[in-house]
Amino acid sequence: MTASAAPPRGPMGYTLLATDPATGARRGRLQTAHGAVETPVFMPVGTQATVKTLEPRDLAAAGSTILLCNTYHLYLRPGHALIEDLGGLHRFMGWDRAILTDSGGYQVLSLAELRRIDEDGVAFRSHLDGSRHVLTPEKVMEIQLALGADILMALDECPPHDADAAYHRASMERTLRWAARCRAAHPSDEPALFGIVQGGTLPDLRARSAEETRRIGFSGYALGGLGIGEGPAAMYATVESATAFLPADAPRYLMGVGTPQDLLECIARGVDMFDCVLPTRNGRNGTLFTSTGRLNIKRAVHARDERPPDADCACYTCRNFSRAYLRHLYVSGEILGLRLNTIHNLHYYLDLMRQARQAIEAGGFPAWKDATLARMRVEPTTPQHAQETRTDD
Repeated sequence: MTASAAPPRGPMGYTLLATDPATGARRGRLQTAHGAVETPVFMPVGTQATVKTLEPRDLAAAGSTILLCNTYHLYLRPGHALIEDLGGLHRFMGWDRAILTDSGGYQVLSLAELRRIDEDGVAFRSHLDGSRHVLTPEKVMEIQLALGADILMALDECPPHDADAAYHRASMERTLRWAARCRAAHPSDEPALFGIVQGGTLPDLRARSAEETRRIGFSGYALGGLGIGEGPAAMYATVESATAFLPADAPRYLMGVGTPQDLLECIARGVDMFDCVLPTRNGRNGTLFTSTGRLNIKRAVHARDERPPDADCACYTCRNFSRAYLRHLYVSGEILGLRLNTIHNLHYYLDLMRQARQAIEAGGFPAWKDATLARMRVEPTTPQHAQETRTDD
């Protein structure tokens, strides 16, 4: 990356720096081999080793210190062996900061054809060419180690939110057995391996999953299977109950979530790490996140509007371009419009996390959170994982 000097290197570790006594919001620091990650943190999604429309220097300028890349997609194309031969994922994509790779299990379940789940793993046909593949816990570790990510994810099953209790229980227990196999295949903590807690919105299953995943022992713990249609109230309640069973000295990651409201509400419930395609996808579709709510740049009302998208935003887009110009780019089908919208949205998300960290440090997180949510005119949560099945950000 040419935009900034390389971050300091160091061993994997997590330090909890402050906790808000009123909410449980946490301020921490995750040290990786490719630099420190200040938490709470939002990870832009670079599914195919790229965040759509952006260069690595754009991401660095926005303040990103960690990206998410997808194991399923990179395994199918161009292949983990090729990436390893070319020096690993960081060198391949020109990114010298941290990378987390997800296990690919969710994409298998949502994108692949003719999939079959059994004790061994997941057999499926590629969505690209119909070729047959099997992802086992051991194979998932092999792929992620070849990619060279800083944080690896264990293989899990993500059942539909409305599955019955018996299916959620069986799925959760299978995920635990797969987690133990992932840990056995990668007993080291370098690179870090995170386990995934499942169990739907059933408190007893989430508690057991959290306790057993913790017993296996991982560098960090993720909450999977949320933001897929269960609704915000159920999601927040599940997050709050599950984090109570996770260790305080390890990072907590809520997978695939979500809106700005989701992030702030779940930070208040003890979550440290997030990822979601929402800011990048919405930007490409003409919706901008601002400090006063969502802005649909496609609307004719913006055709002569000389104001920036967000007067309180210091991103490149808001410092240089008007709503009128962004609307013109969008309706003209110009690629620059997609890029400028994405730059703004990611800057907004990353700056929201920066402000949350400052508020926790200052001891004023609850008041800051309430004021921020009131100002942004909160909109209903949408199921993010359901959106993710329709494209490959």
